[in-house]
Amino acid sequence: MFQHELYMNRCLQLAALAAGNVAPNPMVGAVLVHEGRIIGEGYHKVYGQAHAEVNCIASVSKEDEYLISKSTMYVSLEPCAHYGKTAPCADLIIRHKIPTVVIGCRDPFTKVDGKGIDKLKAAGIEVIVNVLEKECKSLNRRFLTFYTIHRPYIILKWAQSNNGIIGDAGNHRLHISNAYTNRLVHKWRSEEAAILVGTNTARLDDPSLTTRLWPGKNSVRLVVDMELSLPHHLHLFDNAVTTIVFNSIQNTIESFENLNSDKNKTWYYQVTTGVNIVHQIIHALYHLHIQSVLVEGGAKLLQSFIDEGMWDEARVITNKNLMIAEGIKAPAPAAFHLTKTETLFSDQVVYYSNNQHLLL
Repeated sequence: MFQHELYMNRCLQLAALAAGNVAPNPMVGAVLVHEGRIIGEGYHKVYGQAHAEVNCIASVSKEDEYLISKSTMYVSLEPCAHYGKTAPCADLIIRHKIPTVVIGCRDPFTKVDGKGIDKLKAAGIEVIVNVLEKECKSLNRRFLTFYTIHRPYIILKWAQSNNGIIGDAGNHRLHISNAYTNRLVHKWRSEEAAILVGTNTARLDDPSLTTRLWPGKNSVRLVVDMELSLPHHLHLFDNAVTTIVFNSIQNTIESFENLNSDKNKTWYYQVTTGVNIVHQIIHALYHLHIQSVLVEGGAKLLQSFIDEGMWDEARVITNKNLMIAEGIKAPAPAAFHLTKTETLFSDQVVYYSNNQHLLL
C-alpha cells in the first residue's frame, strides 16, 4: 500500500501543475511504473487537449515501450469511458494491455461515474480504487462540488486592517495588503473560473480583476449592479475580459454556449429584485457551467454569502501593521474552520474551510 501511495502522490504533484488551465475539466496526473521504476508520466495540461493517461503513455521511451504491457498505471481520477474532446482513456489503457490500474478516486461526472472502472474490469484489468482518495478529491474540489452539489465552488477573500477594518469610511480606495500578497491574490484569480464583486467595490475601487501580476489566464469577471448605475468608463467594462453584470433590468445571455460564442464581451444576466441574490447568482453560474468563483467583496456581498452558508473556503489577509480608526468592518465569520496560516512580511494570510460543506 505504501508503494501505491508513493506513486499516487506523484500523480497529484503532476496534476496540480495544470491549476487554472484545464477547467471545466478536472486536474489529473498519471504515472506508469514497472517493477519500482517510473517509465512514463504525464498530466492533463490544457482543456481540450490530451488527457493525463495519453501524455503518460506517450512519454515512455522507445526502449521501454515493451514494458507498458507489464506495468501498473497510477491515475489520480477514474479514466474516462466516453468520447468528448478526446477519445476514452479507458480504451487506451485496454489497447496497451496494461494489467493493473490504481485509481485515486471515482469521477462523479455522469458520463464517467464508474463506467471507466467497469470497462477496465470487463477487459480483465485489475483495478485498485480510492488510494489517497481524500487528497485526490481535495485537488479537484471545484470539479467535485460542481457535479455532486450542483453549484460552483465558492471562495471568499478579503483584506483587513489589524483591527478588522475592510474599507475606508470616506469612500476612498484603501490599499491594505502588500505587494507580495497582491501577487498571491492574482495567482488565486488565475486558478478560478470567475471573480465576483459588488456595486460599491466596482465603483469605488475600479478594479480590473485581471491576473496582470501573475502569468495565468484571466477569469470571467462578475459584478452585481442591480440598477445598472455603474459608469461604463470603469475597467470592468473595457472588454479586455468577459464580464457578466447581474442586474434587474436586462438579459443578453441565455446559455453556456452563448457565453463562449463571443469572448471579451460584457453580458447582462437579469435577476429578480426581492429574491435572494446569492442563490440567484449561484444558480446562474451553475447554468453557465462556471465551476468556481472567488468573491472579492465588498463587505455586504461577502456577508451575504456567509449568512446563507454559501461558501467553501475563506482567505483572509490581515495587515498586522495597519490600524484604521473608523471604516467598514470586515465580515463576521461563521462556521469557519482554520486550515492554514502563512505570513508574507506585514501580511498574515489565514485560510478557512466551511465545515458544513466539506466533501471529504
